[in-house]
Amino acid sequence: MRQSIEKIKPEFEKVVDYFKRELQKIRSGKASPSLIEDIIVDCFGSKLPLKQLATISCPEPRQLLVQPWSAEYLEGIDKALQQADLGTSPANDGHIIRINLPPVTGEFRERLITQVSSKGEEAYQTLRRWRDEAWKEIQEKFHKKEISEDDKFKGKDELQEMIDEYHKKIEELKEKKKKEILE
Repeated sequence: MRQSIEKIKPEFEKVVDYFKRELQKIRSGKASPSLIEDIIVDCFGSKLPLKQLATISCPEPRQLLVQPWSAEYLEGIDKALQQADLGTSPANDGHIIRINLPPVTGEFRERLITQVSSKGEEAYQTLRRWRDEAWKEIQEKFHKKEISEDDKFKGKDELQEMIDEYHKKIEELKEKKKKEILE
């Protein structure tokens, strides 16, 4: 029973880590390289994340600067950035690409908060799937008489405690991001 619970703990951690990375991609009031670094660029028939083709910096609070490591990458990067839903048009000067992010409006903030809630719900669903898998494993052990009924219900309680702990972590991350967006 214990190993069924311990087996899913790293999976719960992965869910929280993934959720953190997803939140970094959602814009708040300031520009951040994480907004665009994972945009996939079609470059010479290969699909690579932008961060593998260029340096991304923030010279100003609402500006991103993309400097390709090779001039050959510029066209593919520009095209990928044009297709990304950034709410602005990238400016390509032939050497670098500047992205000036507009101020966040009230309507846009609401859209971002909805996005945060949606990503949170996806994380909750993934946690529930892992919990259900562990519970199923515990029940199978009970039916095979490998554990007692007391152990089965103790395992159920431990699973619930763990899910509550990770729900709380996700909720805290959601609230922190919503606060950033509203600032």
